[in-house]
Amino acid sequence: MFDSELLDILLIDRTTRKNIIWATSDYSSNGICFDEQDEITPDLVTGVYADLIQPRIAKPQNAQSGRTRDKAEVFTPSWICNKQNNLVDEEWFGRPDVFNTEDGVKWSATEKAVLFDGIKKNWCDYVDAQRLEISCGEAPYLVSRYDTVTGERIPLDQRIGLLDRKMRIVGENTDTAEDWLKWSQRAFESIYGYEYQGDNLLLARENLLYTYIDYYKERFGQCPSMTLLKNIAKIISWNIWQMDGLKYVVPLSCKPVEDFQMSLFEDFGEDDETLAQPSNACPGCARGNIYEHTGIYCKIMDWRSKTSVQFISMMKGGKHREWL
Repeated sequence: MFDSELLDILLIDRTTRKNIIWATSDYSSNGICFDEQDEITPDLVTGVYADLIQPRIAKPQNAQSGRTRDKAEVFTPSWICNKQNNLVDEEWFGRPDVFNTEDGVKWSATEKAVLFDGIKKNWCDYVDAQRLEISCGEAPYLVSRYDTVTGERIPLDQRIGLLDRKMRIVGENTDTAEDWLKWSQRAFESIYGYEYQGDNLLLARENLLYTYIDYYKERFGQCPSMTLLKNIAKIISWNIWQMDGLKYVVPLSCKPVEDFQMSLFEDFGEDDETLAQPSNACPGCARGNIYEHTGIYCKIMDWRSKTSVQFISMMKGGKHREWL
């Protein structure tokens, strides 16, 4: 588990300025503070609760089945993540087998440095290209420290996540420590993912931070400073956020509204009466309109402009860069 200051950052919900919530009843048997709408605070995941949140592969089979049934939670094996990520890169580079060669459910990383010859884009463009993993779970498409289905650890030089690929490009194209630090940060600023359930979200954020540590140690032979880790953790806490992907709001944040509909009686005069008829549902939930929810619409950070924007603004054709 991380230092307490880092954990505080990894538990932040940047939209609400509170902590992320459990958003699952799986932990309610532990007592108060573990209901689905409760915030996840450091004391609930440390000390006697240090092993409470486990990756999906370590959860009991009945818990895995329950979440598949209730939340449609199905984790993807790394070889499928790799195959799909390869398709993204084949489109970007205009050629196949850029980062690895597939062999059934296995793969072998290419040995030579990735070339950008013959295309109009360069390595900086690749690092800055924005990537989003929807309903990210433990973020297997972004980082691949382990196979989320088998639990098998994946060596650093064979990792296949979208962020792993960016970090490889950074390593192959930077000569100085200053440049590596700059472009590794930009790589983290370029990847996004959202998740409904708080335990998965925390695991995803931890996986990204551990990934940064792994690549830093490979490059410099030591662990990064706490100041550097706090900066990366801040980026992660913005870019990997908690959201109901069907509503674009913070999970469980929709509330009923008083929708007064006036009923006018036949007679007019001093005895006229009106009836207030409150609606018990959020309009967005009732009508299936993503723009009418009473919930808290989630915000993300555009790191190039240093401004936060509502994620749903991208659905309205708002100003944003291309997402692949």
